[in-house]
Amino acid sequence: MAGVDARHEWRVPRRILAAKTVAAAVCVVVALVGDRYQIFLAGVAAAGFAALVLRDLLAPVRLAVDEGGITVVSGFAGHQRLSWNDVDRIRVDTRHRYGVTARLLEIDTGEQVHLFSRHDLGTSVIEVAEIVMRMRP
Repeated sequence: MAGVDARHEWRVPRRILAAKTVAAAVCVVVALVGDRYQIFLAGVAAAGFAALVLRDLLAPVRLAVDEGGITVVSGFAGHQRLSWNDVDRIRVDTRHRYGVTARLLEIDTGEQVHLFSRHDLGTSVIEVAEIVMRMRP
């Protein structure tokens, strides 16, 4: 592929980042007005949400593909470049549980499996999988 379609990237949607930020703020408020158990639990939750917000700010792009390969988020806020030769399988894992359907984009390198949800990519994992598979030589 050439031209405009030579690179695609998917990032955490702003609404997800905003929801995590609001959740962290709510937990801080609960910690400030609660009893000692609420302070502890709300403080832990606030720290967890704050860590997620920080990760989303430092590494907003979760997946990028181009003719040379795939770049995936790795660790807390790093990125790992994979050549197309490193990718063994690309598929959408669909699970039905308690009336809810969950889909994850799975990129298997043989040594690692990278999983991405709609909340990571900002769009349907099926659409992303189709684009990734079209980009793969």
